[in-house]
Amino acid sequence: MKGPLFYAKILLFGEYGIIKDSKGLAIPFNSYKGGLKTVNNLTGEAEKSNTNLVKFYNYLKTLDSTLASFDLTSLKNDIENGMYFDSSIPQGYGVGSSGALVASIYDKYANNKITVLENLTRDKLLTLKQIFSLMESFFHGKSSGLDPLNSYLSLPILINSKENIEAAGIPSQKEGKGAVFLLDSEQIGETEPMVNIFMNKMKNEGFRKMLSEEFSLHTDACINDFLHGNVKSLFGNVKKLSKVVLTNFKPMIPTAFHQIWEKGIQTNEYYLKLCGSGGGGYILGFTEDYEKAKTSLKDYKLELVYRF
Repeated sequence: MKGPLFYAKILLFGEYGIIKDSKGLAIPFNSYKGGLKTVNNLTGEAEKSNTNLVKFYNYLKTLDSTLASFDLTSLKNDIENGMYFDSSIPQGYGVGSSGALVASIYDKYANNKITVLENLTRDKLLTLKQIFSLMESFFHGKSSGLDPLNSYLSLPILINSKENIEAAGIPSQKEGKGAVFLLDSEQIGETEPMVNIFMNKMKNEGFRKMLSEEFSLHTDACINDFLHGNVKSLFGNVKKLSKVVLTNFKPMIPTAFHQIWEKGIQTNEYYLKLCGSGGGGYILGFTEDYEKAKTSLKDYKLELVYRF
């Protein structure tokens, strides 16, 4: 058995903000992917994944079936016959490893599923997001459902607010000098503790003010610039966003990277921002000159996402 492949995702803009109803923009990232497979002899990672699927199956049994129901008998049989999720998506890196798994389970086992081929109205997108949010909460404690949605549709998604999401067209890549890239922190990030830190910070009035007056404002401007191809303006806004994140989201940035984050802002060679919830995994970088950024960050592993 070999199911369809589901890709990683990158939340270009909107980390944390989307929890509080500001804009976000997520794009599929085809360098990493996963799919359901079955083997007779489970060992190593496949065995670990199969054990995890047993737990996930037990969780799905408890879900409210008015929103979504699954062919649990087939799922149980397939798991017992050695099914696992074969994935190249790194876990704890902020690129949607659990999202791809959720999308693959929904695709194969959901009854009356909403398919990618039908006319995806806003209502259908919201329903899908709700279902995925419930499913993915098994992995993260609280999930927006956005990662699985992105993986399932394999389309860029613009989040205008919790109740308003749409598939978005992004400008096609150019052969220019500029780039969006991933910087490998070589540390695993845990989503739940980071979200808990954020929720605690939200109790502080000053932090809430910063979030709505600075963070959301710069995020919205970045999304607008990116979607309209306003590259010059985009880098100005990403720099502002990078500063705000460094000042206000320090616990989410691995300590070893505080200095190089600051260096980017000072030299304008690159600007860094969180990729997902932070705490490790990937850090997202934006640069007007990818070669210069590579030289500046030569001690780190970089991966190209998008060219300007």
